[in-house]
Amino acid sequence: MRFMIIVKATKDSEAGVLPDEKILSEMGTYNEQLVKAGALLAAEGLQASSKGARVRCSKGKIRVTDGPFAEAKELVAGFWLIQAKSKEEAVEWARRVPFREGEVEVRPLFELPDFPVDPAEKPDGWREKEEQFRAAPPARKPGTIRFMGLLKADKDTETGVLPDEKLLAAMGAFIEEGVKTGVFLSGEGLLPSSKGARVRYSGSKRTVIDGPFTETKELIAGYAIIQVRSKEEAIEWTRRFVQVDAPGRYGAESDCEIRQIFELEDFPINPAEKPGGWRQVEKRLRDEAGR
Repeated sequence: MRFMIIVKATKDSEAGVLPDEKILSEMGTYNEQLVKAGALLAAEGLQASSKGARVRCSKGKIRVTDGPFAEAKELVAGFWLIQAKSKEEAVEWARRVPFREGEVEVRPLFELPDFPVDPAEKPDGWREKEEQFRAAPPARKPGTIRFMGLLKADKDTETGVLPDEKLLAAMGAFIEEGVKTGVFLSGEGLLPSSKGARVRYSGSKRTVIDGPFTETKELIAGYAIIQVRSKEEAIEWTRRFVQVDAPGRYGAESDCEIRQIFELEDFPINPAEKPGGWRQVEKRLRDEAGR
């Protein structure tokens, strides 16, 4: 099973305060432990919402709102994507994150077998294209910026209502275009929060709260990672996405937040950094993952 560990934003992350050398080293050690266990699939940090935007389609009308966004508890500061045998194992990995304060949310990802085969599916349709994409994701392009699109949850996604064949086919065609142009790097849907959990950190104390969670506006139903030349290009792709997505959503509304992903170059070199420290570990992990 695959799980996303979603890191909730804090005042510091929203103010652009970078982690200090000690926490970066601890995070590097934690990531290495995930790698050695064969659990780590991906991990990224997101820049403050001041560098992002929200794109909303409601009944055919598009509205773009630039960040920053005030409600820090609803925002995401980063994520890990891991594979584990169970929700309990995923939560245990989340408990081991070297945070002193804050909160993460653990959510399982949709797998293709979670979607019943619809008699209306066509040969070489969305399912086959999704299988091909998962088997061979696109490579990074030099000179591009990565953005993460976070699709907000709604009443249907939280009750486990699956998209119909028409929406899946339309979304499959849109993603195929993104893959062919080299823009679309990855994307997944998340199971309802009833299948997930939250871990809160306070010093050495860890508190685990099982879902479901009632504040739908704070929840995420899926994500995508794209590589583009600018924020404006990211917004344009997101405008197109919500237009495709909205007709099949509750109330014909789709709300997606885009956030720029941190690159290694965004972290100034600290004189306290040690040879073979967190930066070298992170660079190796990124190289191996094609990030």
